Amino acid sequence: MDPLAAVSEELAEIDGQVADIFRALSNGFQKLEKIKDVNRQSRQLEELTDKMRECKRLIKEFDREVKETERRTDANTHKMLNEKKQSMVKELNSYVALKKQHQSNLENNKRVDLFDGPSEGFGEENVLLASSMTNQQLIDRGNHMMNETDQAIDRAKKVVQDTVDVGTETAAALKAQVSIKKYQHHSN
Repeated sequence: MDPLAAVSEELAEIDGQVADIFRALSNGFQKLEKIKDVNRQSRQLEELTDKMRECKRLIKEFDREVKETERRTDANTHKMLNEKKQSMVKELNSYVALKKQHQSNLENNKRVDLFDGPSEGFGEENVLLASSMTNQQLIDRGNHMMNETDQAIDRAKKVVQDTVDVGTETAAALKAQVSIKKYQHHSN
């Protein structure tokens, strides 16, 4: 008999659900390795992230159930249950690390920035890219774009000021030449 089922049917059921999610995560990350399309990779990664959230919820539920059974179990059983929970947490953390690695690689491989790209048909692609970004990433991207825009405006202002300065210098030089010509004409 399953040692968890001997303690609690609920613990055994949660353990089974977590094990199923871990198998799905393992298969999902293997599948992710084979996907070439950036948008499909983003969608696959989001599905895996949802599975990880569900797994985290189940581990918390497992922990609550362990705490409830603590009063009616011996020290060895309680230790076994805590070790089982720690094992689940460790395995989930390994998938979280794998997700972060893939997310980082995915962001580095994206060819189209959120608001850059060809004018035809890029709106739908931007929606997909934006949907794969966290709120913080969207905020950071927006701030970065505003900084770039401010820098472009500053460069444009400098070009305008340089053009005005050159025009002023040219006008002064022409006026000086006209004055010299008038002076030479009057002296003759």
